[in-house]
Amino acid sequence: MSDIPTKSRFHLSPAETGVLAFTALYMAVWLVASFISKNDEFVFYFIVMCVLILAVGAVHLHVRLHIGALWGLSLWGLAHMAGGLMPVPASWPIKGDTHVLYNWWIVPGMLKYDQLVHAYGFGLVTWICWQSLRGSLDRRGVIVKPSFGLLTLCVAAGMGFGAMNEVVEFAATLTLPGTNVGGYENTSWDLVANLVGFLVAAVVISVRQAVSDVRKR
Repeated sequence: MSDIPTKSRFHLSPAETGVLAFTALYMAVWLVASFISKNDEFVFYFIVMCVLILAVGAVHLHVRLHIGALWGLSLWGLAHMAGGLMPVPASWPIKGDTHVLYNWWIVPGMLKYDQLVHAYGFGLVTWICWQSLRGSLDRRGVIVKPSFGLLTLCVAAGMGFGAMNEVVEFAATLTLPGTNVGGYENTSWDLVANLVGFLVAAVVISVRQAVSDVRKR
């Protein structure tokens, strides 16, 4: 059980309200654009996003995630929305047949927009896993620092969420015709991008703790 009083748990600060309003705004635009373009895939992802928002909200009410993490998640959702709906010029290099951001080669043959979004998003997930773990232990009187073991646990948790994302995408390919998900190679590169994000996040968390410890001396 959380030690945060019920009233304070359900109270949103101005910053939290701003994140919620920003997310609701682009979600509304997303839904309208999906219907106008008759993009059933992104209607599907809209529903998935609503479920994820509720899940994040439940976690936040118990552990109070950093406001930076909340904004980061909101921007991740926006990047996902833009990736599937925003067209790119025909002259831009893409992988596939659809000229949208998700297929854009930022560095031709090396780095796609899709991979960058994966690395960013799941690095963020690793940070949130660390916040949740540390917050849960703190409320039980156990003060922890980001050790190799605990960060490995957070990276493993992030990998699990990354795998779940691929399961959701697989479900989309089974239920919707003509998705822009990609094949086995795309899934594999998504997982590699996720791993990069996990490891970068773990290093940043560790370095920030080390810098904090030095400043306290």
